[in-house]
Amino acid sequence: MKRTPHVRASAALLAAAAALTPALGQAQAAPDAPDAPVSAASVPAASGFAPTVGAVLDLGYASQALALGERDKGPHLGGAELTVESPLGPWLHGRLTAAAHSHDNKIEKHFEEVWLGTTALPAGLQLRGGRFLSQVGYLNEQHPHADDFSTRPLLYRSFLGGHYFDNGLRLNWTAPTDFYWRTGLEVFSGKQLTREAEGAPRAGVFTLSTKFGGDVGREHSWQLGLSYLGNRRAAQAHHDDEDAGMPGHGHSHEGHAHGAQLAGKHLWLVDGVWKWAPGGNNRAQQLRLAFEFARQSGLGEHAARGAASTAGYLAAVYRFHPEWEAGVRTDWLRAQLPHGDHFHAARLREYSLMLAWKPSHQQTLRLQYSQQTGAKGFDNAGKAITLQYIISLGAHGAHSF
Repeated sequence: MKRTPHVRASAALLAAAAALTPALGQAQAAPDAPDAPVSAASVPAASGFAPTVGAVLDLGYASQALALGERDKGPHLGGAELTVESPLGPWLHGRLTAAAHSHDNKIEKHFEEVWLGTTALPAGLQLRGGRFLSQVGYLNEQHPHADDFSTRPLLYRSFLGGHYFDNGLRLNWTAPTDFYWRTGLEVFSGKQLTREAEGAPRAGVFTLSTKFGGDVGREHSWQLGLSYLGNRRAAQAHHDDEDAGMPGHGHSHEGHAHGAQLAGKHLWLVDGVWKWAPGGNNRAQQLRLAFEFARQSGLGEHAARGAASTAGYLAAVYRFHPEWEAGVRTDWLRAQLPHGDHFHAARLREYSLMLAWKPSHQQTLRLQYSQQTGAKGFDNAGKAITLQYIISLGAHGAHSF
């Protein structure tokens, strides 16, 4: 594997992490939710350079690799992250996250986040620039180690490369309403989503998204979202390689990019989450229901008029004890796969059951069973038992809703 300057820089940062490890236990809690608007009164407390350091390690064992899967068969590194973040004066906040994971029994490293963001713009505006996770959909904005299941839904694995991060700019506006309402625009290079495409525009991807949310009494909370992702690089790639949308063709080892397995010019996503905490204490008991649906179109010049790929999932997770959770998820994917000058219809269903033990906020031990059925166009569909252990050290940002 060729070691690019980017990889060497990542390796150097991870080496620095080892030197900083003794300080992790002394690190203070990171500021919660850097996206949240900061009032003028809170600015002095956040001023100055006060870096915090956090690390996450995700180790796993899988009995079998699944179709469109993210985890190798056998023991593997699900993910390792080192994050350094700090306020930078009264108006800015910065974060750097170096990450690594195993793929085909090799360790791949990259910078997942390197960004600066404003914290005190007027009128509910927030601006961010650099490399960061896109806020399309519900799960993409959070790191995979915070998920309720050991693998992301088929929707993310096929359309967004698992979790989509890229170099770009973001402008968000939070409305001054009694309920939560955030609207945002992002412009990305698109190189992390679609492999190299000759003549592709510099700004290859843009997104528009809006989210609504609120509470109903002490026990119930909800959130709804609608997102659009326009991929100009996908349009160019269709001209360069008619197999661009084949599963596996979106993975490029050059630059360690993990692009979308299925490419399309237009991607619409709708998501919804409802949480119920009996008695209002979500640490003791909580039921979480989540769904997402996505439709991808603009598949290529040889696709039939109106051709589209769709995917979705429905998940339920119940915390029945402060240290125990159980969950079930059903996924489905209906895709159009290009073969030369025509497309083949493909489909895949996946069912997952999981049981998680969380003896502390820093540790999770999860056992998951996944079964793929009704496969057409995916040769390696099967069953897998996955054991996952996650440990976090030091500071880390607040989990999203």
